[in-house]
Amino acid sequence: MARPPLLQLSGVSLTFGGEPLFGDLALVIQPGDRIALVGRNGSGKSTLMKVMAGLVEPDRGERVVPAGVSVGYMEQDPDLSGFATLGGYAASGLGEGENYRLSMAAEGLKFRPGTPVSHASGGERRRAALARLLAEAPDLMLLDEPTNHLDIEAIEWLEAQLRDTRAAFVLISHDRAFLRALSKATLWIDRGQVRRRDAGFEGFEEWRETVWQQEDDARHKLDRRIRAEAKWAVEGISARRKRNQGRVRALAALRQERASQIRRQGTAAMELDAGPQSGKRVIEAKGLTKAFGGLTIVRDFSLRVLRGDRVAFVGPNGVGKTTLLKMLTGEIPPDSGTVQPGTNLQIAVFDQTRAQLDPDASLWDNLTGDPAMRVPGRADQVMVRGTPRHVVGYLKDFLFDERQARAPVRSLSGGEKARLLLARIMARDSNLLILDEPTNDLDVETLDLLQDVLGDYAGTVLLVSHDRDFIDRVATATVALEGQGRATTYPGGWSDYAAQRGVAAAAEPDARPAAPAPAAPPGGPRPAGRRRADPLSFAERNRLKALPAEIARLEGEIARLTAFLSQDGIFLREPQKARRAADLMAERQAALALAEEDWLALEERAGG
Repeated sequence: MARPPLLQLSGVSLTFGGEPLFGDLALVIQPGDRIALVGRNGSGKSTLMKVMAGLVEPDRGERVVPAGVSVGYMEQDPDLSGFATLGGYAASGLGEGENYRLSMAAEGLKFRPGTPVSHASGGERRRAALARLLAEAPDLMLLDEPTNHLDIEAIEWLEAQLRDTRAAFVLISHDRAFLRALSKATLWIDRGQVRRRDAGFEGFEEWRETVWQQEDDARHKLDRRIRAEAKWAVEGISARRKRNQGRVRALAALRQERASQIRRQGTAAMELDAGPQSGKRVIEAKGLTKAFGGLTIVRDFSLRVLRGDRVAFVGPNGVGKTTLLKMLTGEIPPDSGTVQPGTNLQIAVFDQTRAQLDPDASLWDNLTGDPAMRVPGRADQVMVRGTPRHVVGYLKDFLFDERQARAPVRSLSGGEKARLLLARIMARDSNLLILDEPTNDLDVETLDLLQDVLGDYAGTVLLVSHDRDFIDRVATATVALEGQGRATTYPGGWSDYAAQRGVAAAAEPDARPAAPAPAAPPGGPRPAGRRRADPLSFAERNRLKALPAEIARLEGEIARLTAFLSQDGIFLREPQKARRAADLMAERQAALALAEEDWLALEERAGG
């Protein structure tokens, strides 16, 4: 006997902010459903989830939840008022003897229950809301961006929990890898219509393009019919005025049908200009060590970043990824070691806290108030890569409408704030782009576009992200911060790093990074047993140790570029990307030859 649905929406209509969001919506969620809820930023995903949760009342229609069925909702901005600690909030819905479930969730999500609410960050509040939902274990879980502010380790833990749960769930997430791993059905919100496909997110893009192509075909047929009827009206209406009023009314109805069709929202007009070319060597970091209190961020870390590299930094929250970025760009000094910046660098920074945005100022003022974008004497224009643009016109490039231009930034969603910050940094020339958690809150289409923009960018990119799919698509090298000062560079993206880490762990399960040998001061005593006349200097020995990893990185990048350029017709299909890949290939091959020569010369001297 079939079980009744967990939740049913019938004839739901909702107007939000004067605009119709849904009309006559019908939706059924069955036991065991694992649904990805997708759509553009602003399409109504979070609002629909609140309707499912019973937190937003629709204008018309009904929501039915059978007796005995529990529905739990994890929202993006939970209300913690009335609770002293995060743990008090997370445990408030639990019965006696159920706190063990909260302890398990807190450990997996790296959430500290004792944290006072008054001191908790936005990410900690969201982790508390997620831990509360998991501990309550409802029959239907509604999860709105659960992976935001989680590191990759916690995301993988959450993925395993949801994979093993018997509950049904609906997920909103920008994390493709997360959606692909968990979803078995897809709900797509598009211009007020909700479509369901009983297949996971894996094939969503192909499905979307098929639907849009069918729409375009139907629209073209309607346009041709309108043109034909209009031609008839112009040529023959005077002779047949009385007999054919029905046909005239039909033409008017066709035009009304065409006018009522809602245009698809376009994609943001993102563009990055690399400006003046930087030197070939962008950053040379040698022997970096940094500690805060009792926490060692890195120990004896070296990294060479060449022009055109895309380097991703990964690791658990709090391990020091942002701190390492700031050391590499000279914002904070290391305790020891050196950072040598390249020549002619122009840096643009996307910070994860969105601190560059004034929440109380309007979108307009956030652009015109930026000294790098200000046009002297023109309060309605901004300078965009050397060309004056009207503020509203430039905001429209990033999918904001004229009404939003004067609204305060605090009224924007997370995805809209990210787009506004991208608008600021993309307005200026840069050749070194620092992206600290750029993927949080962005929809799938905007992430696709950002990936393409970064692929065509002639400058260098340093990236911090917990989005495994995005790292795979963008990064040419991955620096993994693994705690206790250990930082290792791997060629390739996240999947390449995970594969290499697995091989290394299998080969050397008990391996630990060796502490660097202290350098003897000039003229000072030397360690016992060491030759007095060392053929290599301290810097040369560090260089010799670092070269194998650098050679492996370059070989990996060359292999990936070779595979890309080996595709049939790539120079015809994507000539710009193919030329850029060929240029990068020549650079990497030259760098590899130089690194191999350095290694051979230093190895011969060390042996002699």
